[in-house]
Amino acid sequence: MISLNVNRHNYEVDVDPDMPLLWVIRDVLGLTGTKYGCGVAQCGACTVHLNGEAVRSCVTKVKRAEGQKIITIEGLSETNNHPLQQAWAEIDVPQCGYCHSGQLMSAAVLLRENPHPTDKDIDDAMAGNICRCGTYLRIRKAIHLAAEMQQKGS
Repeated sequence: MISLNVNRHNYEVDVDPDMPLLWVIRDVLGLTGTKYGCGVAQCGACTVHLNGEAVRSCVTKVKRAEGQKIITIEGLSETNNHPLQQAWAEIDVPQCGYCHSGQLMSAAVLLRENPHPTDKDIDDAMAGNICRCGTYLRIRKAIHLAAEMQQKGS
């Protein structure tokens, strides 16, 4: 059995320790907001937080996550009121929406580490997240809006 803390809830899972964390999150725990994109950590669709760090869950073995704090898109906020979620909705960022849970999780780490990002900061931080629909300008605009919302809220 492997002990996991996902979205502030404890779980015991009986899986192969080498199983990718993504499949434990989706198939074992039933949290399907985290998406499978490429399986080789190149697209960012599977991004989750592991102790506050953005990681690609498709290549992170569940044994690495044991005893760590894991946050998925479902745990970013309890009521979907995280400034990024509000900004994403206000700007109407997603087109198909498939990549956006990973986009949001990467952006959340960026804003935590840099509450006043420039366009370059955003582009650099988000470079590992691919959007096939090309919503990059809306993503950048929403991150700036979320940064403003965070400033007003603090």
